[in-house]
Amino acid sequence: MRHPRKALRATAVGAASAALLAGTALGFAPAAQAAPDRPAAVGHAAASVRFTDLPGSGGITLKGNVFTPGDTGGRRLPLIVLPTSWAMPQLEYIAQAKQLAESGYVVVSYTARGFWLSGGKIETAGPQDIADASGVIDWALANTPADPGRIGMGGVSYGAGISLLTAAADKRVKAVTALSGWADLIESIYGDRTQHRQAAELLGGLGNLTGRPGDELQGILKDFLGNDLSKEKDMLVWGAKRSPANYVDRINAQGTAVMLGNAWGDSIFTPNQYAKFYERLTGPKRLEFRPGDHATAEATGLLGLPNDTWTHAHRWFDRYLKGEDNGIDREAPVQISSRSGGGYESYATWADVERNRRAVPMDGAREIRTGVDSGADGGTVILSNALDQFLKIPPMVSVPFLSRTYAAVWQTGPYWSEQRIRGSVRVATTMTSTKDTGTAVAYLYDVGPLGVGKLITHAPYTFRDEVPGRGFGVDLSLYATAYDVPVGHRLALVVDSVDPLYISHNPAGARLSFSSPTLSVPVRN
Repeated sequence: MRHPRKALRATAVGAASAALLAGTALGFAPAAQAAPDRPAAVGHAAASVRFTDLPGSGGITLKGNVFTPGDTGGRRLPLIVLPTSWAMPQLEYIAQAKQLAESGYVVVSYTARGFWLSGGKIETAGPQDIADASGVIDWALANTPADPGRIGMGGVSYGAGISLLTAAADKRVKAVTALSGWADLIESIYGDRTQHRQAAELLGGLGNLTGRPGDELQGILKDFLGNDLSKEKDMLVWGAKRSPANYVDRINAQGTAVMLGNAWGDSIFTPNQYAKFYERLTGPKRLEFRPGDHATAEATGLLGLPNDTWTHAHRWFDRYLKGEDNGIDREAPVQISSRSGGGYESYATWADVERNRRAVPMDGAREIRTGVDSGADGGTVILSNALDQFLKIPPMVSVPFLSRTYAAVWQTGPYWSEQRIRGSVRVATTMTSTKDTGTAVAYLYDVGPLGVGKLITHAPYTFRDEVPGRGFGVDLSLYATAYDVPVGHRLALVVDSVDPLYISHNPAGARLSFSSPTLSVPVRN
């Protein structure tokens, strides 16, 4: 029974991929036009652009472009530096840079070291990347009408991470917009000690295709994907050095204004780590979560089309670099949009999003065999959550047909009112294994009257060095989301041991058993 559905999903994924690729190709035609809801500021002529070489750390050359308003009038203007995303060339921000320049900014964008025609090797937001960003600021101050007292940074994905790290290291950076980025690199791709296989393979593959990975990155990826746990400490140190969360005190001390934006389904940089980082910031801050996957929420804006994420990013820079009283600082700082549709919901803090929790006990212990995919899974990196964003087609499974040999299944009764889940659902249970090491993956589904489950959220969990046969407590936070369960539907918790997104650590012949779990479900009244 699973094969027809898998074929249907594969066809849908292929169709959506083709549509997205076609849209991207066609979208470059209007890329240089300003978005209709963001006209050029009065008093500024069309921006000029020049492509130029920029000095990088260690004597390398970075390929970049500089947008300058057409009528600077000899005045100093605020500066915005945009490092490119992973595997992207210097053309990535052309549309947004033009719009920003036409509203009165000097904008410098550059291809990160190791990619495309920029020199050096890929260091994955290491110290040399941060030195590159500071060097680009130095160059802009010396070669453009940039104001040294009004400097901002921003970008998508890799550019977001580099921007946050540079803000921590360089006190000249006054404002940051970090979109689809990371705050904790370890939690993003190695959360609960589980390797995110597809995410790492995608990043590694794109790095090899579009650039020159450094020796350290190649070694880390080899150990990570090769499951060499003897190198775990080295991987953790490498990731910690590249995690803005470890430098949040510096950002707070400098009072940097930080806007964070991400998608609920980001399969590379999960939303939980961004929410935790946001709560630790003490300066001006804003957090936005929307439907989609990695960088899909910002994609239309990169093509020059109207886009809420980029509109808000421009307003953020206008407020904290230009000093404009545009009201963004008086809006509720946490803005989220449900995957089920509707407008934005506003909250004063992330804790307010999750404040109203409901305990949902699930009856009955379960035992499963490991090593076989039950049919429940988190989908395919990038594609599955993009399908959910654009076509409302999340990963689906027929819950009645799931093999109870390889999947533990619990269900609630049908709900007679809509359940608006907001935040991270937690699963508490006692797990017992016949081996000292193992992996379990928990999924939460919205199950309709016909038994078809739509994936709401999930998360993996890996344990090591446990005593076989002795139970141990597990309190697992699933990836944060905003999803509305319709009237008459029920929730299903499914736990299995294999998911193509992750590397599993279950020895041959292992069995996992679970006590009756309890869900802690954050709901909006």
